[in-house]
Amino acid sequence: MSLQRLTLLPMAEAKRAAPRIHLSKLAKPLPKPVQIADVTSITRMAQGGRWRTEAMRSYDRPVLIWFTRGQGRITISGRSGGYGAHSAIFLPAGTMHGFTVNPAVLGSVVRLSDGDWPQEPVHLRLREVRLHRELTGMIDAIEREQTSDASDKDRAIAHHEGLLSIWFDRTRASLSDTDHTDPALVTALKLTEAFTALVERDFCRPLGVQHYAAQLGVTPTHLTRTCRKASGRAALDILSDRRHFEACRLLKDTDLAVSKIARQSGFASPAYFTRAFRSKSGLSPTEFRLAR
Repeated sequence: MSLQRLTLLPMAEAKRAAPRIHLSKLAKPLPKPVQIADVTSITRMAQGGRWRTEAMRSYDRPVLIWFTRGQGRITISGRSGGYGAHSAIFLPAGTMHGFTVNPAVLGSVVRLSDGDWPQEPVHLRLREVRLHRELTGMIDAIEREQTSDASDKDRAIAHHEGLLSIWFDRTRASLSDTDHTDPALVTALKLTEAFTALVERDFCRPLGVQHYAAQLGVTPTHLTRTCRKASGRAALDILSDRRHFEACRLLKDTDLAVSKIARQSGFASPAYFTRAFRSKSGLSPTEFRLAR
């Protein structure tokens, strides 16, 4: 009977021969945080200051705004228009927008999960009382679960949001499209939407209107004229408004130094940031941070 020969390797050679197993391959990737729909009243949102609603901003999640009372103006991707009572406005994640609010305006802002929602903004003007009650009821159901201590409330909210998504699609399909926009205005809207998309992507860099105009293949004058036609605001106003909102948010919601906020908001220097911020709000960045 023959015996198998065993070859003993020196310790150094044995280490070289052994396969290396990295801990990164053994560790399981951390799960992504689950997004759950949540509801905030417009009244509560506006209590933080007019900039909380009026200044141009976007969210990293889809948003549904349900105006139940009052009227005002809303700007979406550079396109400005009116809203009234019983307007339901859906905004995909990353959509730049802002809306005016007065004491008569009531409603809710629903931050949604990345579910089965449209890929473009939608403005539904709901005239039937039945539709008003249905939408209000579904949003109220999400808010009740949000504030409850019930078990599995996150799962319940997810199911309510699924029903809301189905309702929205069905209602959108049932409403006829009555928007007969002038072709010249359509062209202006497309250019303005392209401009706001670039601003949303790059506003944190100290770039001027000239840069964005060159990216779009037009002159700064033409871009400004087009933005005024589509939204009633100049291109520079849209850009500075977006930066102002970001600066306000960082000043109120973080402890970052003012100089760092200036850089993250797209201002070339802290001194220029302070001058621009005071010109828009009447306060220095530090005074705004400390103000109630």
